[in-house]
Amino acid sequence: MCKHSFLFIASFLCAAPLASAGSITYDVAVNTSPLSGTAGSVDFNFNPGPLVTQSASLQILNFTSDGALAGECPCGLGDVSGQLPATVTFDNGMGYNDYFDDFAFGSMISFDISLYGPALSSPDGVSTSGTTFAFSMFSDAAGTIPVLTSDTVDGFAFTADVNLDGTTTVTNFSPETSISSTSTVPEPGTLILIGATVACLSGRRFRRHLP
Repeated sequence: MCKHSFLFIASFLCAAPLASAGSITYDVAVNTSPLSGTAGSVDFNFNPGPLVTQSASLQILNFTSDGALAGECPCGLGDVSGQLPATVTFDNGMGYNDYFDDFAFGSMISFDISLYGPALSSPDGVSTSGTTFAFSMFSDAAGTIPVLTSDTVDGFAFTADVNLDGTTTVTNFSPETSISSTSTVPEPGTLILIGATVACLSGRRFRRHLP
């Protein structure tokens, strides 16, 4: 039993680190049909907290919509590179990192966000602030009238916080927005199996050395 378990765990560990090396991915889908035909804007930002913050990065991937990006004013401020609908990459090295674009709304928007970096893969235990990603939609090009959200303070449709322990917390303020995790991480049962196998192998080695 131990030998077979060991072989299984060894093969699992060879593949698992590549799939779950501290990255967390979410699928985002927004029903924008209440805004269909509206000329407005979309906003994405990824900003560190006010205190000591560990390095983290985020990518917006697979952006699709039956609406239209204006293309005339995709504005990236801070540690931001790329342009939608292609990949846009954020780092949290500056205090304000924002990507803003004019947008003609259709009936839907979908995209993925991938969070990664030392703050997720190896929390340092020293940092005192996390980092927050936020997505907002506006019914005006100036970005002053937030829509499809219950957040009357900041106008966010949803946020994703990178916590100090490397976990993430998603807060959804929009009844038209759904966010689901697609990250490949070990299930609790898998972790138990790994622990049991290690214990089994350790016991065998211990018995071999008994007089």
